Amino acid sequence: MEMLHSKVVGAGTPLLILHGYFGMGDNWKTHALALSKIGFEVHMIDQRNHGRSFHSDVFDYEVLVEDLLHYITAKGLSKCCVLGHSMGGKTAMLFATQYPELVEKLVVVDIGPKEYPPHHNEILAALNAVDFSVDSSRKLVDERLSVLIPEVGVRQFLMRSVYWREKGVLDFRFNVKGLTENNREVGRALPAFEVYEGATLFVAGERSSYIQREDYPLIQAHFPAAIVKTVSKAGHWLHAENPQEFYEIVSEFLTESK
Repeated sequence: MEMLHSKVVGAGTPLLILHGYFGMGDNWKTHALALSKIGFEVHMIDQRNHGRSFHSDVFDYEVLVEDLLHYITAKGLSKCCVLGHSMGGKTAMLFATQYPELVEKLVVVDIGPKEYPPHHNEILAALNAVDFSVDSSRKLVDERLSVLIPEVGVRQFLMRSVYWREKGVLDFRFNVKGLTENNREVGRALPAFEVYEGATLFVAGERSSYIQREDYPLIQAHFPAAIVKTVSKAGHWLHAENPQEFYEIVSEFLTESK
């Protein structure tokens, strides 16, 4: 079985960070370095079809959970704190319900256990429109993406995964084909009756619509010990939009009774 790519910083309690859709572990470098200074061995993990991890036609939360189990086993880790953002939060939730003995604390960032309708079609259409034989510079790739993605911030985020595959040839680190074919999987709900009773923090962005107050009963049903905190003046990328408040909320939860 192939192993997920990761970067590890610090020493202490293992803290596994799972990025969101189209992201990679490196997106979390600033927070990882900060958390590594307060007693955590932080693993910035690239999930399959993202970053430097392997590509696969199979892509759903069941295999993402098995990838994480294989990673933890291969690294010889035991009680871990697990933090996941968006898609990574879905992986983290399912992992905690299936392998609670391996999870010390769970942090779910701006995603709930409910189902979300597919809403990345424009991004996937834009990514599929890129032809690296023609779009042979980062500037040309960005121009191609801008036709369907006018938001500069979204393009900058996606452009972090553009790299030189070989001399003169750019490519995406994420597996565009695999993600396009399995896009419906990303919004899937946590299966009914899955429960994790350990310490759990949900962090919502004040300006994000991903976690609504009416979602709280479902969160409590799956995660009876859950608390929900909101980061002010921040949307879905709350860890980047208000990093200080996000860090304070997460670090306080992770270090409580530690």
